[in-house]
Amino acid sequence: MFVLTGAGISTGSGIPDYRDRFGHWKRRPPVMLQDFIRDASIRRRYWARSMIGWPVIANARPNAAHDALTRLQAIALVHRLVTQNVDGLHQRAGSAGVVELHGSIAVVVCVECHAEMSRQRVQQMLEDANPDHARLGAATAPDGDADFESNDLDAFEIPDCPWCGGILRPNVVFFGDSVPKDRVTATMEALEQSEAMLVVGSSLMTYSGYRFCEYARQMNKPIAAINVGRTRADHLFQMKVEQPCADTLASLLHMLHPATK
Repeated sequence: MFVLTGAGISTGSGIPDYRDRFGHWKRRPPVMLQDFIRDASIRRRYWARSMIGWPVIANARPNAAHDALTRLQAIALVHRLVTQNVDGLHQRAGSAGVVELHGSIAVVVCVECHAEMSRQRVQQMLEDANPDHARLGAATAPDGDADFESNDLDAFEIPDCPWCGGILRPNVVFFGDSVPKDRVTATMEALEQSEAMLVVGSSLMTYSGYRFCEYARQMNKPIAAINVGRTRADHLFQMKVEQPCADTLASLLHMLHPATK
């Protein structure tokens, strides 16, 4: 199988998703890259919220759904695992060769010189520069964000690149941006080499994931989905299970490989 996962697989690890069961935004859409680069106030807001929300991502652990996919891969039933998530939980569960369509939130890159550093290092830089803010709390939001709002962030300090002084950004595909072409090509090749496609925990409302369902249908490959609620590709599925990801994948694993507990 070619497996595509979305935010719904990580909710069991304490990371909220973006959309409700009808595919509508639960919060306002994420910031766009052009606005992040253009406006220092938007960057301050982003990093102020991320500083509070990052520990949730950093401390998150894979849940039973991630573990089941790792075991399905180990017994050669998963050919390629592709995720729209940026949380790294598939890798922490032991899955190999994971394609991160939207990048990794654990890496920060400089817009100017393209140097990379860990998000954990940037967290320390943020906390050192903003000790009072570090003690604040807020409700968890998707992808290391937090539901923190303040009209007084002028004093919040955001770190610059230690090497060139440029703007630092998370190494992810921002909302409204495009997945790198080489990543899409490699994913397409993996889909071509697979016998079927399984969607897990994604509403597929963004084209970056939905396109692979279209490609699978064009190649006459069967598509199944495990997702609670409507998806953009409901009309393309041969089968859909509207149940929690973890329980359904555990049942699938046991059905295909009864010796696995």
